Amino acid sequence: MTRYRYFLATLLFLALAGCANDEPPAQQHFPSDADIQALIQSRVDEGRAVGIVVGVMEADGSTRVFAAGEPGPGAQPFGEQSVFEIGSITKVFTGILLADMVAKGEVALDDPVMKYLPADEVTMPTRGGRDITLLDLSTHRSGLPRMPDNFDPADLANPYADYTVEQLYAFLTSHELRRDIDAQGEYSNLSVGLLGHVLALAAGSSYEDLVRERILEPLGMSSTGITLSDDMRHSLVQGHDMAGNVVANWDIVTLAGAGALRSNVQDMLAFIAANTGPAESPLEEAMRVTHEPRANLNGNVDIGLNWIILSIGRDQVVWHNGGTGGYHAFAGFDLERGVGAVVLTNSTHDTDDIGLHLINPEFPLTLPPQRRVEVPVSADVLETYVGFYPLSPEFALTVTVENGNLWVQATGQDNYQVFPESETEFFYTVVDAQLTFTKDDAGEVAGLILHQGGRNTPAPKQELSR
Repeated sequence: MTRYRYFLATLLFLALAGCANDEPPAQQHFPSDADIQALIQSRVDEGRAVGIVVGVMEADGSTRVFAAGEPGPGAQPFGEQSVFEIGSITKVFTGILLADMVAKGEVALDDPVMKYLPADEVTMPTRGGRDITLLDLSTHRSGLPRMPDNFDPADLANPYADYTVEQLYAFLTSHELRRDIDAQGEYSNLSVGLLGHVLALAAGSSYEDLVRERILEPLGMSSTGITLSDDMRHSLVQGHDMAGNVVANWDIVTLAGAGALRSNVQDMLAFIAANTGPAESPLEEAMRVTHEPRANLNGNVDIGLNWIILSIGRDQVVWHNGGTGGYHAFAGFDLERGVGAVVLTNSTHDTDDIGLHLINPEFPLTLPPQRRVEVPVSADVLETYVGFYPLSPEFALTVTVENGNLWVQATGQDNYQVFPESETEFFYTVVDAQLTFTKDDAGEVAGLILHQGGRNTPAPKQELSR
């Protein structure tokens, strides 16, 4: 799931031995064992990961697995059996469920979501006489926000655990859409979580039972699920925030279809094989449907039924990532070449570039973050930055001063201190992100720019209600 909080790793850990085979398969697509091992080892050495397990699948179906880093106190050494939270990769499982149920005639892509909800308990928002459909939910074009505005976790360490169906229904009934349905894409955990909920209702099942019966058991994915089996619990590695601190696992209940699954590299490689063809699968047709582009997200990025489709020149990589409070995950493949990669980490560092680069070397690897140095800035200057900065209709930064330091709270997230590297430039230590405050011609603070993930997002300044 898209991260609910920001984090940054600062601690370094010793590498464990890799799990690679001695000899790579002939005519391999991927780099040598030594090169892949060196790549992931460098991430650990640079403090950009606590630990990493990588699996690659060649066109002939052969696989190799590599590991580096620290799985956590008392945990088994990293390997293909190590279990991680895979967050939003769960969304592609939800997309496959949708395609499978369409193929079986149980639902249709253009069915209104309201068709499957209890009319005496909830009303779906509409706009311009248009109903939100199952397809709209799967392609993030429903007009629903990233998260419901009544999402107010009692425990920030496990933020989704106490969000109830009753709260979900209350939000949907009261919400007024701010944009036309299917007019614009906006990544939404709410939409896909709702899709999983609706598909389970249509099937007369729970989401957990549905995904197990329709996908996991047919594919032999015995170490993937929401509820941890004894074997999975034994193999679960410790999650860490970006500062290297051990964090709690997440329990995602009502919105399970958006990010609740746990898995290991062995199972995820089997999942990749089923999607690409080397392994026979009863879900072959449903999976093929999920790979078809349904809408353009941005330039060379399209979306299928929850899979992200990235065009790199003439090549296409089908992929998705996921993140929770202590983990980050990537799964992707090139359908034409028949190759795929899985990257699972037990910290919240973004390692998508590793997976994308392994599948298609034209996608660049990211450089280590720049080392930043704090400088003194007067309290009077800091006070000029206090305000409310909306980056989108549903997402804003609230800037305050506490005990002579600048703090920033993003919508639905914790409050974090930012540190000055100049009078107008500030950096987080919990995530690789920076802020630049901008001024108008009169020298008054007019807004800020959020620098994160290669994007520079401006936001105007508004007065903060006290």
